[in-house]
Amino acid sequence: MLDGLIARLRRFRRIFILLAVIGPGLITMNAGNDAGAIATYSQAGAEFGFRMLWLLVVITLSLAVVNEMGARMGVVTGKGLADLIRERFGVRSTTFAMLLLLVANAVTTTAEFAGVAAALELFHVPRFASVPVVAIAIWLLIGRGSYPVVERVLLTIGVVYLAYIISGLLAHPDWRTVGTSIVLPRPDSNRAYFLLAIGLVGTTIAPWMQFYLQSSVAEKGIPNEQLGYSQVDVVSGAIFADVVAFFIIVAAAATLYGHLTPGQLGNMQAADYARALSPVVGSGAAILFAVGLLGASLLSAGVVPLSTAYTVTEAFGWERGVGQRMAEAPAFFGIFSGLIVIGAVTVLVPGVPLVSLILLSQEINGLILSAILIYMLVLVNDRRVMGRYVNGVVANLIGGATVLLLVVMTALLLLSVLPGSPLSG
Repeated sequence: MLDGLIARLRRFRRIFILLAVIGPGLITMNAGNDAGAIATYSQAGAEFGFRMLWLLVVITLSLAVVNEMGARMGVVTGKGLADLIRERFGVRSTTFAMLLLLVANAVTTTAEFAGVAAALELFHVPRFASVPVVAIAIWLLIGRGSYPVVERVLLTIGVVYLAYIISGLLAHPDWRTVGTSIVLPRPDSNRAYFLLAIGLVGTTIAPWMQFYLQSSVAEKGIPNEQLGYSQVDVVSGAIFADVVAFFIIVAAAATLYGHLTPGQLGNMQAADYARALSPVVGSGAAILFAVGLLGASLLSAGVVPLSTAYTVTEAFGWERGVGQRMAEAPAFFGIFSGLIVIGAVTVLVPGVPLVSLILLSQEINGLILSAILIYMLVLVNDRRVMGRYVNGVVANLIGGATVLLLVVMTALLLLSVLPGSPLSG
């Protein structure tokens, strides 16, 4: 009897530890499914049907492995990725990486506020009312809150992603065709396909996510003996996020594939896909899609600027952290506040090409991701940094294959630009 009681207490202790550790992985992965990601996934389904689902399965495996590496480095070293890059590769390489990331994240933050505006306009709330209110609320939450409070709020917002799973089921896809598309790749040999494929990788394994994940794990101060719980957090987060992405692609493919012209596809935002769903599957699915877009945009509008602030201040050794006062970490809060202002104000300017900016941010992410992953692979295999926690063979194979996939897709994209290329169609 005593042995049974001890066993139950141990099980409860493991659950309590998991609940205490969980957070960075789920928040980071959910925030990755932002307005730009939703638009990218929707376009993948609307333009190519189910033909990109096989790539999403491959990306999910890569995402889980890459995020596990980041979490492991955060737990073992107690440092963020930018910190480690500066120490290992020097200030010059770090500065170049930070400039690329800063530009991409500024555009991405703008995309989040565009998502907020578009989602609330579906409920007849004008953007000149919604965007300033949301920007102020996000700034107050993170600028004035503590890390535990911020984490709980961000985790709660993530529940809205269930709306995409429901809307995907309401679309009633042909599940046999879905299954075939997963196991039998049928890529298109044209520039549009490779460009969207790079965007799909770049939005699912975005560079900012790697920096934010490791920084939040490091700030949480998870000890080495609880590394396994952190690994559960990031792997489960990767699976959940890509299940959501899967249902977005399925919903768009089942309802919109073959019904939109190239001109329409090139000018649609995530909210436009919600509108397009309505006459096909009913207003219920469209409303769910819009609710998911709002929650996704709110979550990412806080996380992307926060990630950027962590990354840049880490890179140059400046004070940082949600728990700090503004006077103690002026650069951290200055970068965070600046990106909020840039994103919100840009959305309110008439005539700004938001669709082009959103898609450009995803493509930039895809193009610079291979360099970030190379940094990570070098660091996680360095025994001076990781000790006995260096990568195993499987993690190195999957990480290396991910880099190779990105390089090949980028090369095919560049080849497609050449005159007379068979991929230029």
